[in-house]
Amino acid sequence: MLLTVKEVSELSKVTVKTLHHYHKIGLLMPAETTEAGYRLYGTKELERLQAILFYRELDFSLEQIGQLLEREPDRAAMLEEQEALLEQRKQRLDRIMDTLRKTKAGLERGNPLPQEELFVGFESEDEWREALREQSEYLKERYGAELEAARIDVPEMNDQAAEAAAFMKDMTTCLRGKVKHNDPRVHQFIRDHLAFMNAHGHRIAAGDFAAQTAFFLQDEFHLHMLEGQQTGLAYYLNAAVVSYAEAESDA
Repeated sequence: MLLTVKEVSELSKVTVKTLHHYHKIGLLMPAETTEAGYRLYGTKELERLQAILFYRELDFSLEQIGQLLEREPDRAAMLEEQEALLEQRKQRLDRIMDTLRKTKAGLERGNPLPQEELFVGFESEDEWREALREQSEYLKERYGAELEAARIDVPEMNDQAAEAAAFMKDMTTCLRGKVKHNDPRVHQFIRDHLAFMNAHGHRIAAGDFAAQTAFFLQDEFHLHMLEGQQTGLAYYLNAAVVSYAEAESDA
């Protein structure tokens, strides 16, 4: 059953003007257009609109959304990725809501929240610059590379840091559990990590990631950082990513 643009608007709560704009920029094309010029949408188009709205909830630009939809034609895989991203956003909002409720409760009791708890979930741009300062100075001195950005998107950095921490935790768990570096579970962790990175503007292929982990083995700063988490982690990570890249190239 095909729906008119007005019916799609009522169903999705997206304005007709917005749907027309999506059509104009090629983000959401109607299934067909009648001789009278009416746009008609089917199930496939509604599913694409749903994907667009999920990405909009994650604050992706329309240009980024178009790229993501073209990159990931498999709807099931895309939903998995969107679920993970939304879950990370939810966790951050939950932390902020918890801080808000504790602040309200403290106000009602006449017992203000301790200073160190006032800003849980609100990591600042200055805090991120300080956290990156050592690495930034090292890369500039050793390689002449500039790490600092003119502006740091704090929520985005928090999301990326949380995902990176979860990825390294998974890899560390596999290493400690003596899971082989080329195990399908390890490859899936790498696949998910790269999908997240690419969805967040860091265009990196499996081969690029393999080269990056090889660099970590040669660079004392990054080698120490990884080995400080778990002995052998840098070497395990490199072997796993190289294995994954080879599997992807053979697929």
